[in-house]
Amino acid sequence: MTHVHLIGIGGTGISSIARVLLEKGYTVSGSDRTLSPLAHDLMQAGVTVFEGHAAENIVGADLVVRSSAIADDNIEVNAARDAGIPVQKRAEFLNTLLSKYQTLAVAGSHGKTTTSTMLAWSLDQLGKQPGFILGGVSSNLGINARAGGGTYFVIEADEYDYMFLGLHPTVILLTNVEYDHPDCFPTVEDYHSAFKSFVKQLKPGGTLVTNADQKGAASLRSELPSHTSCISYGLTFAADMMARDLHINENGGFSFDVFDNTRQILLAQVELRIPGEHNVRNALGVLAAHNVLGNSLPEAANALSSFTGSGRRFEVVGEVNGITIIDDYAHHPTKIRATLAAARTRYPGRRIIAVWQPHTYSRTLALEDDFAASFADADEVIITGIYASREKERPYSMQQLLNKISGSPARHIADLPGVTSYLAQNLQPGDVMIVLSAGDADRVCRDVQLLIKERKG
Repeated sequence: MTHVHLIGIGGTGISSIARVLLEKGYTVSGSDRTLSPLAHDLMQAGVTVFEGHAAENIVGADLVVRSSAIADDNIEVNAARDAGIPVQKRAEFLNTLLSKYQTLAVAGSHGKTTTSTMLAWSLDQLGKQPGFILGGVSSNLGINARAGGGTYFVIEADEYDYMFLGLHPTVILLTNVEYDHPDCFPTVEDYHSAFKSFVKQLKPGGTLVTNADQKGAASLRSELPSHTSCISYGLTFAADMMARDLHINENGGFSFDVFDNTRQILLAQVELRIPGEHNVRNALGVLAAHNVLGNSLPEAANALSSFTGSGRRFEVVGEVNGITIIDDYAHHPTKIRATLAAARTRYPGRRIIAVWQPHTYSRTLALEDDFAASFADADEVIITGIYASREKERPYSMQQLLNKISGSPARHIADLPGVTSYLAQNLQPGDVMIVLSAGDADRVCRDVQLLIKERKG
């Protein structure tokens, strides 16, 4: 097999596979409805990318791989099948792609991108030359995927469409398990069942590294096959590896000591540059994974102290007229709460304006009460129209959601230009504006910045 064609190549997951294949010497082509920045980057690297879907795009391909967003009746899928070319979903193909590596899979309802990027960066700094597929561009590494030259491959193991069931990892690093993706998992039980199936796919001798502080993640310890093991991390004495003596450092992140709770010994000291208690847990999980792999924890901790994050994860995109503008991918209540708490810690005494773009109707409806309770650390909340993503639009009362938000003034501005105009007129020097979106509302950051600059000039 020399030529792989990827349908939906502009998306984060498929574009990452394309880059790894290209570095491995494959001929790579792909298509997407519109060309994203990731697709343009691949074109610069030598990938043939078609804008739009057409039967002739797959000519010459030995295998076609499609993203979860590509339907069974897609014209390129049908053309490939008619031509006798195998068609696989991402989950099916990943096992083949990673068969010769020790796969280190980072899974969980949220925190996957930051944690997998931390793991990839720290392994890189330890000279392990890891391959990786990440859910965002690493600020330190400057890319979201690499074939690597070592034995380890770090992958963000996404539960959506059961993608992670295509993996057979040596290590699973599990951040949390909280109900999400109701369009894919109709019930809480369905969601948890998928994670139970995933941890059972650990290779013999493999290890689950799990969050002792989060009930859903901790409970999966009991699901492990007999030929595997588990190590837990957290901020409580229930964890095998624990963070102690947390305090805010001059970078606005947490500094802390890492202890082995069983032997009561100090293992390492960490100074994070990225804010939030949730990132203390993410870093602990990464250090626990290094412990499993037999790597030096002080060296890994030192690498984490130079970690600067990844794109769209508490990314400070600009400072203008004394206003700090932050872009964040948060689209689940727990992640919104954690992101705003991190902002409150890093910017004490400043007014925080949260702009939230709800992502999918099914998630907004299923978690409505949790969303309403997630804005306690915001001084003002602006809710945009729902980003439908893969779903069809449906009736929804935004006023019903607004009425449930207490403690913070909240308003609904449906269209993004209207949000931009409101912010440009009402933001004050010293304010911190955070856009919380897994859709297209990240453009509000750029547009507000430009408007304020124009008006200032």
